[in-house]
Amino acid sequence: MGGIPEVALSSGGRSMPVIGMGTASYPPASEEAFHSAMLEAIGLGYRHFDTASIYGTEQRLGRAIAEAIQLGLVRREELFITSKLWGTDAYGDRVVPALRESLRNLQLDYLDLYLVHWPFSLKPTGFKFPINKDDIIPIDLKSVWEAMQECQRLGLAKSIGVSNFSCKKLEHVLSVAAIPPAVNQVEMHPVWQQKKLMNFCKDKGIQVCAYSPLGANGTPWGTNQVMECDVLKKIALAKGKSTAQVALRWIYEQGAGMVVKSFKEERMKENIDIFDWEISKEELHEISQIPQRKGVSGEEFVSAHGPFKSLDELWDGEI
Repeated sequence: MGGIPEVALSSGGRSMPVIGMGTASYPPASEEAFHSAMLEAIGLGYRHFDTASIYGTEQRLGRAIAEAIQLGLVRREELFITSKLWGTDAYGDRVVPALRESLRNLQLDYLDLYLVHWPFSLKPTGFKFPINKDDIIPIDLKSVWEAMQECQRLGLAKSIGVSNFSCKKLEHVLSVAAIPPAVNQVEMHPVWQQKKLMNFCKDKGIQVCAYSPLGANGTPWGTNQVMECDVLKKIALAKGKSTAQVALRWIYEQGAGMVVKSFKEERMKENIDIFDWEISKEELHEISQIPQRKGVSGEEFVSAHGPFKSLDELWDGEI
């Protein structure tokens, strides 16, 4: 099994390994299971790790990274660590302090990538999920993005980006940005292919990174339609691969990165064993015909009194 390929980012920071290990799990893993899974992942060759302040996993990931470095399994400069700004800190004067807090949790001097988690702010009343819809307020994207740029200028984040942003919302960021977003992390898989967004991001030099690349089956926000897709199953059978491997390989062939999440060693190995084979043109055409259905609707962020009064407004029709 070879190493995981990397893609250069527009910021010129550390190149991003195309497969990252996610740390959000439902239900949350035990401390021991989480710790051993992160060390196992590093041993298998994972170098990209994805967390967020709202996940509650920054401190756990930080402890695992510190031990891996201490044991000589990896050097800090070989790792690519992503975290995200939650809505309660999505205010111009709270961004840098929020990132510093994430760095303390992670026991790191810098992040490789810091993302605005969602395109809204929340009243700063403390972290809670599910959120109170009355707490959702419009984001002042200009001041927040200026503060994100300051994070990069200070060296606290080597690259900055966004998550869950539509083409229209990316246009807004680009209109106020001195440093454009390097990455947009969004739901993407063969059952939600994001063709319009992918084309837009390629045109603007923004790297797409897919979350829930297998549909996040088994979670409250996920869908089983990826793993149960007959087209993917048929291709997997013909190739002697798993359905998951076909779905992940498809994402890679579209030019996107991805964040996978499994704490089982066999699955962790399987998820990165996708680089020495290809999907044929005929099979790609079959996948392109799969009926599309979004898994992560964002319904919990729609409110009669908030900035998004419908799912159409949240995703700007890209749903």
